[in-house]
This record gives sequence, C-alpha cells and structure tokens, in this order.
Amino acid sequence: MERMDSKTTGTDGMSDQGVSGSGSAAAPLPPFAYSAADEEKRQGVRRMKATATGLLLLVAVIYVLATWAERSGVGGWPAYVAAAAEAGMVGALADWFAVTALFKRPMGLPIPHTAIIPTKKDQLGTTLGSFVGENFLSEDVVRTRLRAIGVGSRVGTWLAEPDHADRVTEELSTALRGALTVLRDSDVQAVVGEAITRRADAAEVAPGIGKALENIVADGAHDRAVDLICTRAYAWLVHHADSVMEAIEGGAPGWTPRFVDRKVGDRVYKELLRFISEMRDEPDHPARGAIDRFLTDFASDLQSDADTRARVERLKSEILGRGEVQDVIASAWASVRTMIISAAEDEQSELRLRVRSSLLSLGRRLATDGRLQGKLDGWLEDAAVYVVTTYRGEITSLISDTVAGWDAEHTSKKIEAHIGRDLQFIRINGTVVGALAGLLIYTVSHAVGG
Repeated sequence: MERMDSKTTGTDGMSDQGVSGSGSAAAPLPPFAYSAADEEKRQGVRRMKATATGLLLLVAVIYVLATWAERSGVGGWPAYVAAAAEAGMVGALADWFAVTALFKRPMGLPIPHTAIIPTKKDQLGTTLGSFVGENFLSEDVVRTRLRAIGVGSRVGTWLAEPDHADRVTEELSTALRGALTVLRDSDVQAVVGEAITRRADAAEVAPGIGKALENIVADGAHDRAVDLICTRAYAWLVHHADSVMEAIEGGAPGWTPRFVDRKVGDRVYKELLRFISEMRDEPDHPARGAIDRFLTDFASDLQSDADTRARVERLKSEILGRGEVQDVIASAWASVRTMIISAAEDEQSELRLRVRSSLLSLGRRLATDGRLQGKLDGWLEDAAVYVVTTYRGEITSLISDTVAGWDAEHTSKKIEAHIGRDLQFIRINGTVVGALAGLLIYTVSHAVGG
C-alpha cells in the first residue's frame, strides 16, 4: 500500500542521523523510534479504522439494497435511502482519502500531495520551528506573559514564609558545599595566587604608600608608634644594662685602661637612657621633629621621585617572588574553604542565619514594595527577551533539525498512533454527515422537481 522514497528513508528504515557532509563527527540526534507504547496506541487506531470501514461497508450494503428495492418497483422510501447511502459512501471515501494521504499514498498510487508527513517531514519541521519562533518567542508575547504572571509579587509572598526561607537557605548551603567539594584545592590556589601576584605586579604601590604615609604624618597618627618604640627601647635598655655596657666597653681601644672604659661606658649608657626618656616624654623633642621631616620627605619621594619608586617596585617583586609569600597566598584558600564549609553545615552559624534573615527581608519587601516588584519583573522580562531574541534562531533550528533527523517511516507511524484514533472519527463523521447531506439534497431536489 505504501511506497517510500529512497531519499526519505534508508534501506534499513532508519535515517542517517548526525552525519555531516564533510565527514566530521557530529553528535547524533535523539532517536525517534516506534516504541511498544506506540504499538499499543496503534491497536486502538486499528479498531477505529475497522469501525469506520465497517460503517462504509454498511452504507454500501444499504445503498445496494435500497437501489435493488427501488428497481424492484418499491416506491417512496428506497429512493431516499439510496440517496443518503450514496452520499454517505462519497463522504466516507473522501475522508478516507484525506486521512490516508497524511501518512501514505492511497492504494500505493503516486497521487500528488499525498504521503504528506513522510515526504514533507523536513518542511513541516521548519514550518513548526518558524511558527514557534514567531508566536511563542516574540518579545511582545514574552513580556505580556511574564507581566501577567507577576513573578516579583509571587516570589516575595513565597519567600516571606519562614519555612520557605529555611528551605532556600538549606538548598543554597548544599549547593555551596557541593561547589567547594568539586573544586580542586590546587587549581583554586593556583588561580588565587596568580590573580594576587598579577594584580600586585600590575599596580604600582609606591605612590599609594607615599600618600598614605603623608596623611599619617599630617594627622600625627605616627606619634603613638614613636611613643611605643621609645617606651620599649627604654625598657629594653634598663633590662639589658649589662649587655649594653659590655658592648660599649668591647668597642674601646685595647690600650685604654679598663676603669676608663667602664667610666666611658657608664657615661654613654646614661646619656642613651636620658636621650630615650626625653624623646619619650617631650612631644617637641628635636629627634621627633627629625623623624617627622624624614617621614615627610620619604612620603614625597615615594610619590614623585623615580628612583625611590623604582626601588620600592623592585622590593615588592622580590617579596612576592619569595616562596614563603607564595605559600601564604596559596594556603589562604584552604583556610577560607574550611571556614565556609563549616559555616554552611552549621544551621546556627552566622552565615546561614544572615542568609535566612536576608531572604525573609527580601521576601517581605518584594511582597509589599511595588517599585521593587517592578524592578525585578523588568529585569526578568529584559533577560527573557534577550534570550529569546538572541537565541531564537538556535531554538527554532533545534526544532527543525530534530525533526529532520527523525526517520520518516517511524515518524509517520508514531504520529498516526497518537492522533489516528481522532482522525478515524473524521471518516465516521464524514459518512454520517455525507448521508444526511445527500438525503437533504435529494429531498429538496425531489420536492422542487416534483
């Protein structure tokens, strides 16, 4: 009954899916095979076909009997019955042809515009893709649909419920733990180390340090550091007096008497104590002023002197290049990872409590704040419109390419299994409607002609 074009199906009834003309390997399309579930549905289609065909045979028998009765001299009703039966046969045959032509060539005859699904499958896929793109993936449709849903208000109302906020918090924690578990420490450490090193190399630090030092000196913030250094230096001198004396005496010439060395050492030690104590206790001490001038000049050099800035950059590179510094940078990720995982697993951690509180607050605002709802809805609309307008071609081509990859015979049988039962009702209705129309036409014609 059915002749399939060799261009439409392969010799084994399956299409060559996923093979490009250039011979490059392409991912095969998902199979669209005729399944056992489809065969079960097809059994129902066969029963409906038998019913529709039986009705056609019934009206044919009625037509034969009515015609025989009319020719046998029975007057009146046989003519009406014959007219109704004849029109019913015509309607049944016409609808049988129309339904059959969708899936195969009626009686195997090469009638134009038949076997529409097998021979026009690719064109139907392209048309379907275009239809979806024009009527479902247009900007107006997407915006109208999302605006009618009111995503912002719904999300806010849902998220304002404590149970829902707890659920979202739990899901976020699970996702965070999973992401951190999947990431390899060595990869992250390498990325973090490279990012910090690259950023530090790219940025010149001397001017920033100079500006910060200039502000510190101008505000007098360094005075506390000087006070602390003087206090610690004085305490150290008092505690290590013998060591200081030995160091001073050890530096004296060998030809000087020992008592002279002790006198000189004692004098130097006392003067050193006096100098440190005066510097500690007198804010206007000349040494403090000298320190201020030195820091001010150094801050200026850091910002404007090329040699000073170059020396600072070389020092920075040397420090960053040291293995100890790189180890510290790399190990920072392990500490951060452990801290985040621990906080994500603990339901009472500050991280999870803050996330839950933020979600509840966001939900309450979204549920009541019209402006915030409008912003969220606008963002979602813009994002959805961007996706459908940017990737509409890819989406529609997915439909057309998928349909093109289906086997024509299996596609035809599968579609018929799913909609064939309803199509057989068309044949039944065509028989009944044709019979009624034929009866009506014959009655009117007989009445007018009689």
